[in-house]
Amino acid sequence: MTTSHDELDLPIISAITLDHYNQRAEDFWEGTRDHDVRQNIEALLQTIEGEPPYTILDFGCGPGRDLKSFADLGHVAIGLDGALRFVEMARHYTGCEIWHQDFLTLDLPNAFFDGIFANASLFHIPSTELPRVLMEKRASLKLKGVLFSSNPRGNDEEGWNRGRYGAYYSLDTWRHYLSEAGFEELSHYYRPSGLPLEQQPWLASVWRKIE
Repeated sequence: MTTSHDELDLPIISAITLDHYNQRAEDFWEGTRDHDVRQNIEALLQTIEGEPPYTILDFGCGPGRDLKSFADLGHVAIGLDGALRFVEMARHYTGCEIWHQDFLTLDLPNAFFDGIFANASLFHIPSTELPRVLMEKRASLKLKGVLFSSNPRGNDEEGWNRGRYGAYYSLDTWRHYLSEAGFEELSHYYRPSGLPLEQQPWLASVWRKIE
């Protein structure tokens, strides 16, 4: 599954991965709508400083499951996704503002968000582009803003996997990317909770923007 950086064609990576989701949007929704990610939502919200409501970006919001959770809690929830079908579904399901943006060509406001929720989304960004994208996300956070991420973990493999491009990082490598981008680690854990580590494929981590 490993791919040489020299072989990367970023527009093709985006197009194929987004087409995968656009073609399977309804099936994706049916397969994920009942997933319980309250642990992840709470991990972000409990570390944001200041008084709520918070302005939250759901980065890779998909059909809007988690976005609606933030909105129902009274926060200003904004979604972002590169798959047009997901954008349409999220707007209909949540009534929230949804931005249609490719992860590799972001246009984010400066110092705008209290928190960014990146649940199962950042792993689609090729490692060559990840430092830039993380810096763009950092710039869009307010002072001491918080970034939550949850990615399928691995041993730093990267490449195509069932029609989607992904990068599967170890904890040490993920820490390196985030610290280099100007974040400090607040916590990390593996999911699903309550299982042996070998049965926890997801690495969740929480990071604060530092100056």
